Amino acid sequence: MPHAPCPMTLLTADSFPGDNLMEKDELIEMYRQMVLIRKFEDRAGEMYKVGKIGGFLHLYIGQEAVAVGFISALRPDDYVIGAYREHGQALARGAEPRRVMAELFGKRTGISRGKGGSMHMFDVEHNFMGGHGIVGGGMPLAAGMGFAVNYRETDQVVLCFFGDGAVNEGAFHESLNLASLWRLPVIYVCENNLYGMGTAVTRASAIPQLFRRAMCYDMEVESVDGMDLLTVREAADRAVRMARRDREPRFIEAVTYRFRGHSVADPGAYRTKEEIQEWERRDPVPKMRDYLLDEGMLTQQVLDEIDKEISRIVDDAVKFAEESPEPDHEELFENVYA
Repeated sequence: MPHAPCPMTLLTADSFPGDNLMEKDELIEMYRQMVLIRKFEDRAGEMYKVGKIGGFLHLYIGQEAVAVGFISALRPDDYVIGAYREHGQALARGAEPRRVMAELFGKRTGISRGKGGSMHMFDVEHNFMGGHGIVGGGMPLAAGMGFAVNYRETDQVVLCFFGDGAVNEGAFHESLNLASLWRLPVIYVCENNLYGMGTAVTRASAIPQLFRRAMCYDMEVESVDGMDLLTVREAADRAVRMARRDREPRFIEAVTYRFRGHSVADPGAYRTKEEIQEWERRDPVPKMRDYLLDEGMLTQQVLDEIDKEISRIVDDAVKFAEESPEPDHEELFENVYA
């Protein structure tokens, strides 16, 4: 059965009285980003099925509100690091769709020059410090970035995404312990989509409310509805401001759901059709679309225009990837070490 966010919240809106409401243009842009991620990932899945994309492919469909909500609260000089389901996060951070698709195709024009593929996308220009295929592998790196920020005496923050499966890794505990001990400005975001590959979180964690796992490291925590863009953004604003102000880590569990399998190769037989349908009724993309319509911020005509525009962008990304050159064999030996 679907798991709702725990009502217990230790970070509250009272922490920042008088928060400014988001402007109409920002809300529309956030919706546009979610549509881009959804259409991009749908198309990537299609390209995988026809053999244009090889290796592993972990789609972000259903989790768009988490990436867009958190990343939109950052400054350009802040850092973002992800795990292996990171296409949506890279796009939300501003990565060029053409280069992301070309990377999935393994082409030289890809964002990692075709060497990273689905799980290892880096975009240094936008301070997106990569996807990482090892579960929990980005967490110590995020702590290191936080340490570097403090060492340089700047006021940047680090946003670290990881899945529910990472909370049982040693790197999770080591990283949170050091982040708290050394007062590092890292925001740890657990994207709890309820399944680590095919294992339900209730079967893998003695404490299924994963935010409680971070409480013993003396940091403030929060559990939010990861299917609601506005709720996520409010939590992100609080966490980012507190991390900048207090120079301390924060932990947020975003309860969300992936509508596809763990990877494209996963038939998802461990989930019932009824469960998936129940979560699809909470789909964050149409939920935000309906909000914009109800509030009179957009008309159906404008929404249709956004839909067509994003479809053109994704079509162009696929065309660019298909026409891009393969990497030369010599590139296997380039940029192997920094």
